[in-house]
Amino acid sequence: MTALKARDTQVVLLAEHTTAYRSRSWNRLRFEVEYGREKGTTANTYVIAADKVAVIDPPGESFSQIFLDALQQRLDITTLDYIIVGHVNPNRAATLKRLLEQIPDVTLICSNPGAKSLELALPDQPLNIQIMKGGDDDRLDLGQGHQLQFVPTPTPRYPAELLTYDPKTRILYSDKFFGAHVCGDQVFDEGWEIYREDRQYYFDCIMAPHARQVATALEKIDALVHPEAETEPVNFYAPGHGPMVRYGLAELSNLYKQWSQKQQRQELTVAMLYASAYGNTATLAQAIARGITKAGVQVESINCESAPADEIKGIIEKVAGFIIGSPTLGGHAPTQIQTALGIILSNAPKDRLAGVFGSFGWSGEAIDLLESKLKDAGYSFGFDPIRVKFKPTEQTLKSCEEAGTDFAQALKKAKKRRQARSLSASQSSSLKTVSSTEEAVGRIVGSLGIVTTTREEVSSAMLASWISQATFSPPGFTVAVAKERAVESLMFPGCAFVLNILPEGKHLGLMKHFLQPFTPGADRFEGVETEAADNGCPILKGASAYLECTVDSRMECGDHWVVYAKVNQGQLLDADVKTAVHHRKSGTHY
Repeated sequence: MTALKARDTQVVLLAEHTTAYRSRSWNRLRFEVEYGREKGTTANTYVIAADKVAVIDPPGESFSQIFLDALQQRLDITTLDYIIVGHVNPNRAATLKRLLEQIPDVTLICSNPGAKSLELALPDQPLNIQIMKGGDDDRLDLGQGHQLQFVPTPTPRYPAELLTYDPKTRILYSDKFFGAHVCGDQVFDEGWEIYREDRQYYFDCIMAPHARQVATALEKIDALVHPEAETEPVNFYAPGHGPMVRYGLAELSNLYKQWSQKQQRQELTVAMLYASAYGNTATLAQAIARGITKAGVQVESINCESAPADEIKGIIEKVAGFIIGSPTLGGHAPTQIQTALGIILSNAPKDRLAGVFGSFGWSGEAIDLLESKLKDAGYSFGFDPIRVKFKPTEQTLKSCEEAGTDFAQALKKAKKRRQARSLSASQSSSLKTVSSTEEAVGRIVGSLGIVTTTREEVSSAMLASWISQATFSPPGFTVAVAKERAVESLMFPGCAFVLNILPEGKHLGLMKHFLQPFTPGADRFEGVETEAADNGCPILKGASAYLECTVDSRMECGDHWVVYAKVNQGQLLDADVKTAVHHRKSGTHY
């Protein structure tokens, strides 16, 4: 489909006077974490044309032309009265600039932080801005019953976030909430369950690092879904990306609550502090946060450009570790980052784990400053400082995710060591005793294999021992993948990989190689003889057999994903050896 269809705009009448313009791409648009499943995307823009005309959430620059072409075919752009901007970023500002060239007097509706962002994003453009703070008296009357309400739902990544509700049509224009990056002809969420994993992945990337603020936003949304007054409740979510939510509204709302609560229940928390001039540093922060949260550690994101000093201080005093990121502007870190650094140095205990990252154009002095100040203060680092010139690549973001996972695992190991030291000798002895149940579970054996995969410039691998044939027709098997494994993000439905089966008595070399800890972004295949399979993934020459596979589905099971894969083809390389298996003394670890 990608070769036949690149981009288009699907126009759908949603309700009276209300139209959706779904700018669609079957390709991945850019290197950002939330697009990682590579299922394309839609950028949903909405137009309410009553007595007055409002455009809600124009798309980003990638879709500017096709959106404007579709809009001009159906109405005179010069008749627009309002443009409602749910959040502001440089990408969306490019489309706004083109609209303003045709209608310079149009009123821009946004939150107070949104107004500041618009002025920064469009410095040479005279702007007619109307700020909406929310509340019953803060409404926009488009006529014919369309009395729009506004709900500010700021998060550190999107401090200007503003949702729009139209009680006449009962549609909540939810922008970043309840979306998914998938592309297709389906407009609504019939069979909504099929989108669950896409929406959970989107939540994990976009919302999980801001779970506290998301929980607050959900309370505001819930007041519209279940209003106390005798008013019509929301029965339709119109998000900025993906299918619109009509059939699974209650279920998706509850899932968002569950996912947010799960994040907030984690025992360990990392503070993620950053400022971002052009969005690149924020993208790095998102990738690192993704690695942390997938490893079972909560992230408390702090946008230093909008967070007050006392909030930063309160969070820093409570977390188990902190990571700070900065752009370099004029050879320096922004003032807000320097202020945050001072708060850290004054309030974060020296046993807290630290991390530093940042992006830059021509130099990276801000990253050097952060590293030297924290090192001189005696903090230990959870990963080597991450320095990214210009826009991050997919390989860079994968390395950032791995760095986040390493950081989380280091915190968890440190916690276990502290717990062990606090136990008495007798308690420690009793804890080391393996129960009969653990011994029994450990008697389940599995074949030893190496999962290898490649996607564009990113390659990864892992040693697997929880492998089992699952189907005869088509031939298929399951493999369990721990959530914090680096390869996990390359094992979604549709992804290709190779299962390399290890030979008994000849497996120790490959086993030791892939058991070693790899630094973020390290080449897993350095020093290993490989050749490319037909699906592009590495075949290990030391394997006794290999299977070329495609992930069909996967199921979340506690701390692992169970991946079901279909075998496309395979080959026996050594018929004279048995398959290596893994015997364990306990079912509590590999």
